[in-house]
Amino acid sequence: MTVSVSDLDRSMDFYCDFLGFCGEVRWATGAHLSYGDCWLCLSLGVVSPSQDYTHFAFTFEAEAMLRISKKDGYQSVKQWQKNTSEGDSLYLEDPDGHKSELHSGTLNTRLESLRKRPYDNLIWLSE
Repeated sequence: MTVSVSDLDRSMDFYCDFLGFCGEVRWATGAHLSYGDCWLCLSLGVVSPSQDYTHFAFTFEAEAMLRISKKDGYQSVKQWQKNTSEGDSLYLEDPDGHKSELHSGTLNTRLESLRKRPYDNLIWLSE
């Protein structure tokens, strides 16, 4: 996944220092970061974050999310939504307004919750 950022240092601070991503490499106009099996490219450029529900969801351990929520500065990070779905989630905006969801569940836990409480007009495509 690649995200345009307006200030590489500020974005590196948010994703690495605040969220816990690991910085892998950095160059004049970008950086590659990793978290678990996910890798993220920050690319310096014109930023135009989505104003709709579009967001990036990352699998995080519940303990890591708790550590994030207790960090200095957590209250100043914009939380764009409250969690109403299965599992624990934090809905945060990065410094450029890109929306992220840190979620402690997996696709399988989400699908299992849908078996118990399906969305309106839900159709299973994989059965």
